[in-house]
Amino acid sequence: MATISPSRLQQVIDRFEQVEARMGATTETAEIIALSKEHSDLKPVVDKARELMSARKELKEAEALVASGDADMAELARDEVEELKDRLPALEQEVQVLLLPKDVDDKADIVIELRAGTGGDEAALFAGDLFRMYSRYFQIMGWKVDIVDASEGDAGGYKELIANVSGDGVFGHMKWESGVHRVQRVPATETQGRIHTSAATVAVLPAPENVEIDIRPEDIRIDTMRSSGAGGQHVNTTDSAVRITHLPTGLVATSSEKSQHVNREKAMDQLKIRLYERERSAKDAERAEARASQIGSGDRSQKVRTYNFPENRMTDHRIGLTLYSLDRIITGDKLNDVVEALITEDQARKLAAMENEN
Repeated sequence: MATISPSRLQQVIDRFEQVEARMGATTETAEIIALSKEHSDLKPVVDKARELMSARKELKEAEALVASGDADMAELARDEVEELKDRLPALEQEVQVLLLPKDVDDKADIVIELRAGTGGDEAALFAGDLFRMYSRYFQIMGWKVDIVDASEGDAGGYKELIANVSGDGVFGHMKWESGVHRVQRVPATETQGRIHTSAATVAVLPAPENVEIDIRPEDIRIDTMRSSGAGGQHVNTTDSAVRITHLPTGLVATSSEKSQHVNREKAMDQLKIRLYERERSAKDAERAEARASQIGSGDRSQKVRTYNFPENRMTDHRIGLTLYSLDRIITGDKLNDVVEALITEDQARKLAAMENEN
């Protein structure tokens, strides 16, 4: 791995110090918010960069002592040289990763959409299993979940479920979940003990705090419907649910809480997010042509993962990861093992691309 130049490290530190100085000088609210965000993003990079620079300096000083001719000092310094040489590669790696280009939406909240695919009732049940898995993972991560709309399956689970998830770095972790999830197991209704294969789709959309999307009134149609809750029961007798259709694209957003006013706001927010994601996906598709890896490409038609219950096996097909702990992954307790493996693989790919460019 190529070492990071001192000038590159100093460049990051200089920018951090400029941001700190400006934060103490400005009184503009919008600028303070922007600077605070940049400060938060830069701080872990700068802390690690300073640690790396300090270790490099210590190594030079220790090597100078070894060459000084003082036998006693040289003996002590040799141990320090070996220790620092062992420590530096890991530090270089950490800083390299922190300096990698970030997805602008990695810290964004998300809208997650789950839909039953092929497999009838079993697919809806599996969609329900996936949502429980994610709900537990969200709880572990300290994120907040708000179900926007849900349609139950006839035998349980969900034909469709849409939820907002907010917290620190939600999209950066959850973006890997987009795609087709396949399950192989014996359904509860199967009398012959045969293994069935069904699927559910997951879409993870970034929900930035300020989505700049202009929607003209003449481009939308707003319909009201009978509202029903996540449990499938009528929550009132008025037509309070709202469906907004964006006529130029055909995109549809719905919300079915008790208040029609709230539903209009939520549905409009969802529509803006979908339009934003449409633009984002178009840009991703252009970049994807040059990518060797499909990770993060946004291709939701791709089968990303298989959950084989008889073998207690989960396989993520994008990185060839197989874990025989499906019982703990499907509960959400070990899902982070999968997410971290995908993040690590993506970082390795970016590092390799960076070294090739250099």
